[in-house]
Amino acid sequence: MKDAVGQPVDAERPYLLLLMAGLGFFGCMSMIGGTIAAQIVVPGHDWVADTISDLGAGEWEIIMDVALYGFAAGLFAMALAASHAHLGGIGWSAGVVSLAILAALVVVVGARNEYGDGDDEGVVIHIYLVYGIGVLFLAAPLSMAAGFGRDHPKVRSALIGLAIAWGVSAPLFLMAPTSIDGLAERVLGLIACAILAVMAWVFWQRGLDAREGRV
Repeated sequence: MKDAVGQPVDAERPYLLLLMAGLGFFGCMSMIGGTIAAQIVVPGHDWVADTISDLGAGEWEIIMDVALYGFAAGLFAMALAASHAHLGGIGWSAGVVSLAILAALVVVVGARNEYGDGDDEGVVIHIYLVYGIGVLFLAAPLSMAAGFGRDHPKVRSALIGLAIAWGVSAPLFLMAPTSIDGLAERVLGLIACAILAVMAWVFWQRGLDAREGRV
């Protein structure tokens, strides 16, 4: 079956993939750029000892909140792209759901403002959000690595390597002394951005291929 312009209805839409990939790259830049900008303007911030979460509270919290929302948009864009260009079975589907939930969790982290300010009133859920993000950032790349590796074997290895790095670093961050937990959290942030960027690169390439009729 073909659509109104003669293209198969089940064909991958190049400009949708390119747009979603662009949003994925934007999410990475948002997170990295927002973190750098926030730690510049927040007085007395020590990027080794003070966590990124500390930047999300106080006078300049809007910078980190917007950075988190941008990162969440990138994650959700990857979920949409992966749903459109479905490259696997149940594992890939699990990864799609994981990315979508990750986007929601990151939004809630930014919206709740329960970090960095000693908030202990009402229902404080920040730590549970952190646990959820920790598990899903391990699950998503592992469950989707085989699908991404169908056409890009090096991407499969990269995602598995990043997942292992995340799986090792996340528990270390939770156990890290306060003197270095800011550095540990930034390492995790870079790993998360790398996972997002690798996925976005694949979808960008598939978008280009779809535009040329190669997929």
